[in-house]
Amino acid sequence: MTVLPDQTMASRPSLGDGSLPPQLALAFAPLHKRAFGMALGLACGLLFFGFTAMYLIRGPVEGTNLWLLGQYFKFYRVTWPGAFMGFVWGFVVGFVAGWFMAFCRNIMLAISIFLIRAKADLNQSHDFLDHI
Repeated sequence: MTVLPDQTMASRPSLGDGSLPPQLALAFAPLHKRAFGMALGLACGLLFFGFTAMYLIRGPVEGTNLWLLGQYFKFYRVTWPGAFMGFVWGFVVGFVAGWFMAFCRNIMLAISIFLIRAKADLNQSHDFLDHI
């Protein structure tokens, strides 16, 4: 029985050339700050609008004090125009929060990669000095 070499092994990058497998490169890719902010902003805006609309359609439910959001967001009221204002405020707050979360994640990822590479370089130079 003859064993043929696996063709996929030849196409995989080796660890010594500094490249990463595509799945790992995708895991460590930075987040797009504006896109993440838009996604989170849209989700938050729709939540604000949806909560207000459901409150207006179903009527007041005990324990639901949506009017308190008007203390934090200017021009927000528990009315149909207020629901649209809630969408705007939810989008703004969600966009800022999403942009900031993506920014922090990208910074922490860059610092982690820098430290890992620096540690790997130190280990390689240490091995080199041991062989001299």
